[in-house]
Amino acid sequence: MRSATPVRLLVTAATAAAVLAVAGCGGKGEEPAAVPQAAAPAPSAPASVDPTPGEVQSLGVAASSPAATAVPVPAGVTAGIVIYDRQAGAYLVQQRASWRFRSASLVKLLIALDYFWNKGPSYSVPAADQPKLEIMLRSSDDSAATGFWKAAGQRDVVTRMVQRLGLQDTALPPASQPGYWGYTAVSAGDLVRIYRYILEKAPAPVREFILSNLHATTKCGTDHYDQSFGIPSTFKQPRAAKQGWSGFGDNPATPCVAGAGLPAGAGGAEFVPAGGTNPPDMMGEVLHTTGTVGADDRYIVAVLTVHPDGTQFAKAAAALTKITKSLPLPASTKL
Repeated sequence: MRSATPVRLLVTAATAAAVLAVAGCGGKGEEPAAVPQAAAPAPSAPASVDPTPGEVQSLGVAASSPAATAVPVPAGVTAGIVIYDRQAGAYLVQQRASWRFRSASLVKLLIALDYFWNKGPSYSVPAADQPKLEIMLRSSDDSAATGFWKAAGQRDVVTRMVQRLGLQDTALPPASQPGYWGYTAVSAGDLVRIYRYILEKAPAPVREFILSNLHATTKCGTDHYDQSFGIPSTFKQPRAAKQGWSGFGDNPATPCVAGAGLPAGAGGAEFVPAGGTNPPDMMGEVLHTTGTVGADDRYIVAVLTVHPDGTQFAKAAAALTKITKSLPLPASTKL
């Protein structure tokens, strides 16, 4: 199903004089834990990508329309927020929908989709790969992601998936750091496009494999970070989640243990209008929560955040969870 038609997309991820050594589901890939060099400068506007005829058509999220409901965001935090109601066929929130963030582990969704792309019609997974795919999706395992990323041509994964899904804001990691899958640039709008593809377009075996693992996400990541912030701490089952975090170091200050709770408290809130395009922030700490909420995966939720450089994980997790708890979704879906 691959096409030889050239893809038209952005070929950059950020500008920065020095970039944090990424850790904790941040996308180091096989690269050493040294500070990488500056990435190439980013263009000022996103590419327009048309899917190849015969593959997947664009799923039509508006690039940056004003939010119907403004979601309060803690001071100092930049957030991209999109909520799509699949039953109503409507967007409840589009706030900084096209704002670019470095993906951290959210790119693992694209790695998984790319892995399955040419495995039809059965889409069966070899016994050796199944536990690696499962732990990558459920527990955000970096080693598994790096193995699939390298085997599939690294940055080529993003090139192919942008074209196939008609993503509008997603951009390649820097050519100088091809192993840093977490430096892929993404937006909340594109995350909704990805989930809509999984739910509405993907072959049934692919949809069932990915969603069953996202519905069974673990409290702790394999790097011992607590990944229960955001959606898992806000919404009742049934819900699915794929989390991302980057820039907090190799070892969490408080290693995750089953049953541990999120710390309370976050800064004051301010209303943030929809934003335009941007090069993703490669210095601040990023924390993302994405997934589905409600019966039949009714609501698709994407909340992407970047926090001031030096922010501790516990503070960022509390701030992101506070944003998620304020989302305009039915009280019946919330804990």
